[in-house]
Amino acid sequence: MDDSDEDQRLPHHREPKEYVSLDKLAELGVLSWRLDADNYENDEELKKIREERGYSYMDFCEVCPEKLPNYEEKIKNFFEEHLHTDEEIRYCVAGSGYFDVRDHNDKWIRVWVKKGGMIVLPAGIYHRFTLDTDNYIKAMRLFVGDPIWTPYNRPHDHLPARKEYIENFLQEEGGGQAVDAAA
Repeated sequence: MDDSDEDQRLPHHREPKEYVSLDKLAELGVLSWRLDADNYENDEELKKIREERGYSYMDFCEVCPEKLPNYEEKIKNFFEEHLHTDEEIRYCVAGSGYFDVRDHNDKWIRVWVKKGGMIVLPAGIYHRFTLDTDNYIKAMRLFVGDPIWTPYNRPHDHLPARKEYIENFLQEEGGGQAVDAAA
């Protein structure tokens, strides 16, 4: 992604455009699936993922000016670079948005999550979220056990989750710039 300060909801492609494979994202610990968002209540693949990964809690979050209380403040907070001590799991059942993650060289990669895209950000990865220009996403939030969503704004390199992330995923050079998680 480019370093422009333009509207955060724009794609922010570099020129020329650079894309990242799902394999490169997986090297950073970022996982993704393409699922049937029109059938999420009965989707056997989603059920299998939840069982295999221990995602026992689920709820929904709609992010748009009309449905999210304190929208302006929350969207600003979502876009502040942060990490969590647990995985962040989001399944886009409607709309779209961007998750930005850092590559091995601390450069941003913009991941466009659209309807049907499910993304898992590992504990300890620095990231941020914003809507795209459609200004709407409905996401299923999944958790292992009780929902914990505590953001730790950068820098929080002393946290065990960050140290484990660095040890597990940032030991080698690599990375890139953009991928479509619904591809």
